[in-house]
Amino acid sequence: MHTSRTVATLWLAVFAGSSAAAFAEPQLGGVGGALKRVQQFRELQVTEAEEVELGAAVSEKVRNRYGVAQDAAVHKYVTMVGQVLVQRSSRPSLRFTFIVLDTDGVNAFATPGGFVHITRGALGLMQNESELAGVLGHEIEHVTQKHTIKAMQKGKMVQMTAEETLKNPEVFGRLVDKTTELVLAGFGRNEELESDRQGLSLADAAGYAPGGLGAFLTRLKARNSASVEKQGLFASHPEMDERLTKLDKQIADKKLASAATLEARYRASIPYKPKPLTEITAVEAGAAGLAGGAKKNEKSEGKAEEPKKRGFGLGGLLKPGSGDKKSAEVTGSGASRGVDTERGAKGGPVKTLVAVQVMPADIEAFKKQGGLK
Repeated sequence: MHTSRTVATLWLAVFAGSSAAAFAEPQLGGVGGALKRVQQFRELQVTEAEEVELGAAVSEKVRNRYGVAQDAAVHKYVTMVGQVLVQRSSRPSLRFTFIVLDTDGVNAFATPGGFVHITRGALGLMQNESELAGVLGHEIEHVTQKHTIKAMQKGKMVQMTAEETLKNPEVFGRLVDKTTELVLAGFGRNEELESDRQGLSLADAAGYAPGGLGAFLTRLKARNSASVEKQGLFASHPEMDERLTKLDKQIADKKLASAATLEARYRASIPYKPKPLTEITAVEAGAAGLAGGAKKNEKSEGKAEEPKKRGFGLGGLLKPGSGDKKSAEVTGSGASRGVDTERGAKGGPVKTLVAVQVMPADIEAFKKQGGLK
């Protein structure tokens, strides 16, 4: 009897702060009951309907941070390019929503369930439609590969007892907060490289010149060449040079030869111009709802903590799980060694989504006009 109480107490200690009270219920029956309860403490499971609901809630937080550009023609154009790519993706039946954020910072974010955000600053820095397709393809692949959900599961960032479900407002709220942090902090090396690789293939399959993503990243690298600190997408793991080398090698090895760049159509559709980093207005840390101090990351696999790249201003970067270190690191596409002007850029005042209606016939006409597949 004494041994049973000791083991049960050990399990209580392991899960203290999560659902310890449930383990203390007398009807659990000593060691056997405690072990059964531990087995019922399950990992996060998300249905597609829940994924969409989660993504919508996180998207609202992103929109509240940066605002939404209220230009229906721009939204429709970005949506058309995005839908051409979605048709070629591994989840063509998922309803994607493409949103232009009203900020000069150069960035893009994807939330679960098909919500893809790109900033006005990023659109201004691009020169043609193939570059837009490359970036949107990268973000679409974060969604189709469920990188956010998998990172949450791997890092055990949200756990639920057997009785808890995502229908519980408190549980859902915790999940929304953690997912928002992860989306804005970015992914690990493996996820970023996978999205580069798959996004490039997606753009090529749709008929876009496969060098679009690399061309945009190269221009972004030049934009940041005079900066003391790494900025926005430039601050990503893996390092920019590695990404560019792998993209070039993929094009050469696969002999990818799609040719559509569609610069004229892009210029006719996108009115924005890039703003130099020195002219971007940044919000103060903590002033935008999602901002806060940065913390140190911890090394996975039980290794000692040491300083990592600082976050862009969320309440702290998330701790990686116990799996593949490179894949689990959440230093991400926004991590920086100092102030991240791109991530911290001031957003617009209007948060309202811009309604866009695109019919299948519209997409087919758009593809035919651009010589796409």
